[in-house]
This record gives sequence, C-alpha cells and structure tokens, in this order.
Amino acid sequence: MKLSIDPAASAPPFEQLRRQVIDAVSDGTLAPGTRMPTVRALAAELGLAVNTVAKAYRALEDDRVIEGRGRAGTFVSETGDAVTREAQAAAIAFADRVHRLGIDRDTALALIGSALDAER
Repeated sequence: MKLSIDPAASAPPFEQLRRQVIDAVSDGTLAPGTRMPTVRALAAELGLAVNTVAKAYRALEDDRVIEGRGRAGTFVSETGDAVTREAQAAAIAFADRVHRLGIDRDTALALIGSALDAER
C-alpha cells in the first residue's frame, strides 16, 4: 500500500493519513492482521513529523481500525462479527504458515479452494 500526503489539500496531514488507512482497510488493500509501519518509519517515508503520524495512529486505534500490540508492533484490526473475526484469524494463520513454507499465492489459493470444496 502506498500512502501519500498532499500538502495543498485542505485536510490536515494526519487526517489525510487516517482517511487513506481507513479506505485501504475498507477496500481490502490492507487486510486484517497486516503489520503497519512504525510511526517513525512512516513519518520518515512521508516527510511528516513523528507526532503527526502518532496522532493519526491514535485516532485509528480509537476507531479500532488498527491495534497496537506492544513491542510486536501495530496491526490492522480484525473486523466484523465474531464468526467473521474467527475466519479472519484462521486466514491470517494460514497466510503466515504459507509464507513460512514458501508456498506461492496461486498454490495457496488452490489449496484453500480444494479444502472448501471437499465434502465434510
């Protein structure tokens, strides 16, 4: 995901950043469980003050769009009802395992398709 700040925009930079993250989560560009850049790294990338990015992250945490997990970092929150959250957690665990195993996306999707199509 590529974030950018328009210095000529009427919205302040923290609001532009907040809105772009919300939009990316809404359209699926940022999937639940995705690790967000650190505040310092994102501030450096966008040419913003650290406090500006921190303000946007705090607002996103207040809105439960992202969640801080201490030293582990900041991640996109799971969304939806309990069933959807559980399915998202399973999908994240599967994706993590597939990445560790070095399986490519097409193979992983084929495995999921086979598992979903199997009679139980």
